[in-house]
Order: sequence, then structure tokens, then C-alpha cells
Amino acid sequence: MSPAYISAVHENLPKVTLVFDHFHIVKLFNEKLSDLRRKLYHQLNEREDKKLLKGTRWLLLKNPDNLNADRDEPKRLKEALELNEPLAAAYYLKEELRQLWSFATKQEAKVFFDGWLKRAWSTGIKPIITVANTLASRRSGVLAWYDCQISTGPLEGINNKIKTMKRQAYGFRDLEFLKLKIKAIHLSRYALIG
Repeated sequence: MSPAYISAVHENLPKVTLVFDHFHIVKLFNEKLSDLRRKLYHQLNEREDKKLLKGTRWLLLKNPDNLNADRDEPKRLKEALELNEPLAAAYYLKEELRQLWSFATKQEAKVFFDGWLKRAWSTGIKPIITVANTLASRRSGVLAWYDCQISTGPLEGINNKIKTMKRQAYGFRDLEFLKLKIKAIHLSRYALIG
């Protein structure tokens, strides 16, 4: 969603519909949510309050359906949210934002998105306002998903596999061998699908 990327696409591919993937939108929000949690943690004075907030980063970012009750994750998340109102507001806005891609029509999504932006701006929480401003300025690309329901998820998965392979190998001296390994990842993915 960088301005340079958007500008390059518009300049070189003027007829292309620019769609911002939900993965990147949620990732942007999650980064700001993590920053907010870190800032709030450092502002806390009470040792017990800090203890409640410590280790909640992944709980805040997890899908609520994936919270592990055996590890008391729902309880720990609830306690952390009760401790801090701005953190709770940001968390619930994150969960609301995930609904953006669940509407039957683009018009319904527009109404929801406009309402979400108003709620985000009304929080007065700087990182959340920053995300809302970014998404508002890219509104057409966010809502374009309803015209072209595509995702970069598979591409992100392949890129992650390539990065993991490179780390495990501690680099490759032979560039041709690296290319063959990458092709093998790509081919094995489609062999499983077909």
C-alpha cells in the first residue's frame, strides 16, 4: 500500500484495478495495535498491571476463535482489555475490520467501512487514527476487493517458503540450484492442488 508502489502501478498500468489484499490491511492494523500495546505497557506504573499486559501481544493479534482455553488465553485477553480502555477500543476495531470482507455486496461494505472509519477516528487514539487515515486515502483499493476477489495469500506463502529455505541452507553459492529449488516449491504446491 506504499505511495511509491501505487504511483508506479498507475503510471505503468493505468487500466489495472488496484486491490489491497485483506492480509496487508489487517497486518497494517496489527502493527499499529502492537505499537499501541507496547506504548501503553511502558506508561503503566503498577507492577501488577504490567504483568497483566506483558505477553498479550499474540493474544491481541490472534483470531478470537483460535484462543486456547487450556492456556487461559481468553481470560488473559479479557483482563488485559479491562485494564486499558484505549487498548480495548483498538482491539474491538481490529475485530470489526475483519468483517469488511464478509458482506454480500460492495454497497453494504461501503456503508460498513465508512462507519468503521468514523468509529476509528472518534477514538482519539493516534495509531488507530493513522491506520484510519491510510485506509481512507486508499478507500477505492480496499473496496475493489468486491470487484476482483483476489488474495495474495498463496504468493505470500510461497515467498515465506523461499525465505525459510534460504535460511535453512545458510545461502546458496550456485544461483541455478537456487532457481531449481524455487521451481520445486512452486511445482510441489500445484501437484498437491491438482
